[in-house]
Amino acid sequence: MMEEYVTLLDRALEQLPSTRTSDERFVIPALKVFVEGKTTIFDNFDVVCNYIRREQEHMMKFLLNELGTAGKIIGDRVVFQGRFTREEVERQIQRYMDEYVLCWECKKPDTHFEKQDRIWVLKCDACGAIRPIIKRRGGKKS
Repeated sequence: MMEEYVTLLDRALEQLPSTRTSDERFVIPALKVFVEGKTTIFDNFDVVCNYIRREQEHMMKFLLNELGTAGKIIGDRVVFQGRFTREEVERQIQRYMDEYVLCWECKKPDTHFEKQDRIWVLKCDACGAIRPIIKRRGGKKS
């Protein structure tokens, strides 16, 4: 009986997600955003995407939707049509982080997207929490 318990416990521990967390504070690199004529340039877009481990296209689609503008990725930077302050872009990136990066349970950034059946979920590698990713409709919100 005790051996069976230990075997089951070992098997359960093997199935737990591996933890890749650290105690250091998660801080997004300082944004390099500047206005040039009628456009806004987000110079270190690729650095921010790599840091939070998300695809550039996904984050770009979110930013364009939330800022209510058009834009394109050119190399490692983004060019938005219209004038936006660094604070406006920073606020939208924080909203992206809250919705698509940080775990709702443990607040750690150790998450990834995963498809379960026909639903995309955000799965935390630190605590194992899973929550569905909500499809959003357009609209500029602060």
